[in-house]
Amino acid sequence: MLRRFASRNDIFVKSMKLAIVHDYIKEYGGAERVLEALHEVWPEAPVYTSVYLPEFLGPHKERFKNWDIRTSFLQKFPLKAKLISPFRMLSSFVFESFDLGEFDAVIVSSTGAYISNLLVLPTKTLHFCYCHTPPRYLYGLKTARDYQNNWFMKGITSIMTHFLRQTDFVAAQRPDFFIANSLNTKRRIEKFYRREAEVLYPPVENSKVKSQKSKVQVKSQKSEYYLTGGRLAQAKGTDLVIKTFNKLGLPLKVFGRGFAGFEKELHNIADKNIEFLGEVSDEELSGLYYGAKAFIFTASDEDFGIVPVEAMSYGTPVVALNEGGVRETVIDGKTGVLFDEPTEEMLEEAIEKLRKLEIKNEDCIKQAEKFGKDRFKSEIKKFIEARISGNPL
Repeated sequence: MLRRFASRNDIFVKSMKLAIVHDYIKEYGGAERVLEALHEVWPEAPVYTSVYLPEFLGPHKERFKNWDIRTSFLQKFPLKAKLISPFRMLSSFVFESFDLGEFDAVIVSSTGAYISNLLVLPTKTLHFCYCHTPPRYLYGLKTARDYQNNWFMKGITSIMTHFLRQTDFVAAQRPDFFIANSLNTKRRIEKFYRREAEVLYPPVENSKVKSQKSKVQVKSQKSEYYLTGGRLAQAKGTDLVIKTFNKLGLPLKVFGRGFAGFEKELHNIADKNIEFLGEVSDEELSGLYYGAKAFIFTASDEDFGIVPVEAMSYGTPVVALNEGGVRETVIDGKTGVLFDEPTEEMLEEAIEKLRKLEIKNEDCIKQAEKFGKDRFKSEIKKFIEARISGNPL
């Protein structure tokens, strides 16, 4: 049941104490972009997280350099970098151990890695959850690690999953307000948690694109390569992209860091037309988006998918698997091509279809602007402050 705060006023909202909670900080992806935007809205807010591993953030570690980041007891573990996945069994101990009683509001950025809503908060503290997804590993969605082919691990994980689902449901009843990053995630919240959620699309950084004219000029000089990347994990389907481009013989650039040894597997199957770039800076990524003929996105039932929107913000069309959040962002036939099955044949057909279409750079840019960072910061600030003041919109 929601707690009422009708007596709060605008003066209190301006002086309120707020904290941000994030599962863990070891990589930089869409969830961390949301975390960064939240911190920009509330720069004085401390960030509570299970573990903080800046040495794994590559060129993005400077983003977090001057933050007030407060870690849990897991930070003291000597092998914590290798124990990110097993640590989920300790979620209840981790997040219930944080003392957040001094804050008027707490925003949980829940990536679905840990059960991070397991916070013990006093009645006076409002609890918001920005949910990127309920834990994928608990509800049959494809994840970075595939234990289903290992009978021993499958048996252990099935037992773990049973108890963790119960814990996750209990934790999901604790937030006063749920915010979903997409209609796709909103439906999952309703299905698994029986909770209503407001949809606020996550921030896409497109402020570096200075003008429509400059975008079109650059795109008129585009190269012949295709682009894919982000987190290189099994659920993202990067192996499907590489196998397809091996057959096509077309140049493909792949950016991002591998997960759980998956990057080595990708290198092993790639032909000479595939170029791996590793993690790249924002400036390098901008150049890659500008020059690419298309961005290829084959993630399985992606929660939202920030990277395809980033690509469109540079006037680059997207070829994407017709699942999850891309159904809300990519307009089939206008800003890209959606294909229905994760097979090499269907991806190849989609690429051929794109080559025959006349996608306008302006249409891609216009669509991406609906998901801009300034829009997100304005909406999340308005949403949080309205609930704290007791005047929900």
